[in-house]
Amino acid sequence: MEEPPGVSSSMLEVAEVRLARGGVAVLGGTSFTVARGERVALMGLSGGGKTTMLRAIVALEPFEAGTIRIDGFALRPGPLPRESALVGLRRRVGIVFQFHHLFAHLSAIDNICLATVHALGVPRAQAERRAMALLDSLGVGARAKALPRELSGGEAQRVAIARALATDPPLLLMDEPTASLDPARRGELGGTLERLTSAGRTLLMATHDDDFAFQVATRVIVLSDGVVVEEGAPHEVLRHPAHPATQALLQAKGGVESAARPGRPG
Repeated sequence: MEEPPGVSSSMLEVAEVRLARGGVAVLGGTSFTVARGERVALMGLSGGGKTTMLRAIVALEPFEAGTIRIDGFALRPGPLPRESALVGLRRRVGIVFQFHHLFAHLSAIDNICLATVHALGVPRAQAERRAMALLDSLGVGARAKALPRELSGGEAQRVAIARALATDPPLLLMDEPTASLDPARRGELGGTLERLTSAGRTLLMATHDDDFAFQVATRVIVLSDGVVVEEGAPHEVLRHPAHPATQALLQAKGGVESAARPGRPG
């Protein structure tokens, strides 16, 4: 639902969102905000509600209580709105799924053009120009005609990012962005995300990769059982975790020790 225009420093506002599956609470009153231009890491152990939160923000998952506002577009509790009522949302937020979810029978450029042509009514030629510009900017322009099975993991992710950016949304969501990347590709991705936000875009990424969050995020939010239990600057939260859930997340990878290594930027 579109709301009257106003001045707000927040790109995303999540207020007391509750969601349950089979009688089990997944989001138990989740509240947080993301300011314009931030790179926020939404962290927590598996099952803590990170992916569900992203899906609720992009209207792929209905929720039972609370509100979500994305740059003036409000999502309310109850059944998901018809897709025709979500055009404003689709222009405001894009999502990159953990396993990319590219359509296997479509080329890279066709995957990118699909939503802009069919959901937003953009002429095909204009959509292709935008898609090629995005692929070129992400370093995979030469792979425009390749099918998903012909792409490496890093290439597929860059195509998925281009698809999410095709409508030029001010907010980009990413689910476990480093899951399929080797260390070199992780470094490249970090640089790409920093360039995107330096141009004014806002990023919210669900991840349990504390090293990547430390290097890329400007703020960390920790979820446990669907509730925010800790948040702050990466060097504070990831070097000096105060909540048991954050400590457990870091200890699962040895992150507390690695965060304290000499020479790691603070």
